[in-house]
Amino acid sequence: MENVIDVKKLRKEFKAYSSRSGLKGAFRDLFTRNYKVVPAVNDIQFSVKKGEMVGYIGENGAGKSTTIKMLTGILTPTSGQITVNGMNPHKEREKFVQTIGVVFGQRSQLWWDIAVQESFRLLKKVYKVSDEDYNNHMEHVIKTLDIEPLLDKPVRKLSLGQRMRCELAAALIHNPPLLFLDEPTIGLDVLVKLKIREFLKEINEKYNTTILLTTHDLSDIEALCERVIMLDEGKIIYDGALRNLKETWGEGKELQFQFLEKVEIEKLKEVTKGLPVKWDLDEKEAIYSANIEDKEELISQLIAKVVSAFKIKDMKINEISTEEIIRNIYEKGTVEVEGGN
Repeated sequence: MENVIDVKKLRKEFKAYSSRSGLKGAFRDLFTRNYKVVPAVNDIQFSVKKGEMVGYIGENGAGKSTTIKMLTGILTPTSGQITVNGMNPHKEREKFVQTIGVVFGQRSQLWWDIAVQESFRLLKKVYKVSDEDYNNHMEHVIKTLDIEPLLDKPVRKLSLGQRMRCELAAALIHNPPLLFLDEPTIGLDVLVKLKIREFLKEINEKYNTTILLTTHDLSDIEALCERVIMLDEGKIIYDGALRNLKETWGEGKELQFQFLEKVEIEKLKEVTKGLPVKWDLDEKEAIYSANIEDKEELISQLIAKVVSAFKIKDMKINEISTEEIIRNIYEKGTVEVEGGN
């Protein structure tokens, strides 16, 4: 199967200004500035096949958005090779942009003061889409994303969820074979997220659209992607199946407790001292989570100790979540990297 994205030894460096300390240092900075070179993306390699839906994940500052900007031709790499849809994104920009769709969660490609459908018509002309192709394709997109009532409204009058659905539709006007989504569900409510996820699954199945998705919402990744590429400090620390990540790192159980009275987390740690347990508290929901190995004896001991010391309102036993797995990986700082698919 052909590779839609091919990245080899990709690197992007930025110059960062560092100020000297003290008054004397500030005075010297007026005449000569100190700079240090910071690699935002550090010699990464991966490929994505046609029709794949890949989650590109990492903490803030890991290099996700920088990678997307290089893959879409917005930024020029410091070094390395990029081939996307058989082209160099930066050098063949005009031809290249006809073959991709991009949605940046924090930027808009729609015109703020005109009706949504007018923005669509302008983009239709930019991408040289025929009336027939536009009508056939966009009728389905508009219906599925439920944006027909919004077409006559100016973009500035839309809520965030409404605008993001329109942004997604705008990125698909020319029915591109490859879609880049950078935080597409940021700040959206659950129902809008579900609608967008279902739509992305549908276009992937119907048109075999390749999708590269960056997000902090790991439920998006779980719902859409079988493969994840994990980035940390500009380097790929994991590239492989989400299922393998869960099997390797998800060996454990999460016990959630709700108590009749407020409990200090330090007291819980004291009561369960001697057990290999890690406690977390969701203060908003008043849920205390205990992560422990998946061994019946350990789980029984943990429950017995907590029940004997505190009055319990509710208790649940869950598999370790993807979010917890990824947090553990980042805390330990390493994971065995599988070969790219």
